[in-house]
Amino acid sequence: MPSTPYDAKGLLKTAIRDDNPVIFFEDKMMHHKLKGHVPAEEYTIPFGIADVKRVGTDITLVGTSSMVQIALGAAELLEEAGISAEVIDPRTTWPLDERTLIESAKKTSRAIVIDEGYGRYGTTAEIAAVIAHGAFYDLDKPVHRMGAMHVPIPFSPPLEDATVPTEKTVFEAARAMCG
Repeated sequence: MPSTPYDAKGLLKTAIRDDNPVIFFEDKMMHHKLKGHVPAEEYTIPFGIADVKRVGTDITLVGTSSMVQIALGAAELLEEAGISAEVIDPRTTWPLDERTLIESAKKTSRAIVIDEGYGRYGTTAEIAAVIAHGAFYDLDKPVHRMGAMHVPIPFSPPLEDATVPTEKTVFEAARAMCG
């Protein structure tokens, strides 16, 4: 589940070289909105290694795919409010870099998991469960999940955008968790 063009190339190259079946989730919303440097030379990104996109001390924001950019934007807003947010991009859901997720949540004592999919029975639920289990005694608040609203996703792009987490909604949830 790449969140940048750089990660998309590196993860796809790793998937091609893997002898096992690989499902590559690519967010259609990123095709037109996100540009970035992609080196011409050969490189791969190993599966199961999360990327800490931003270091912080007060709250951990775990975003998947396009929600990493939302988490980074929310972290900027939080910084203006005096709250230091760590942003983690798992990049792969299997294998999942549980150690990085848990250690970050232990350090910050608060975590929000953000995905554009539905919150129930999906990626946010699994990542939240991993964090809750591994960092239970270090958390000041329960792990919060943010995903798509529990409605059919509309065809209209502006309405579709209204159903998924935004920088503002993540900022407000994080600010509330940090008091």
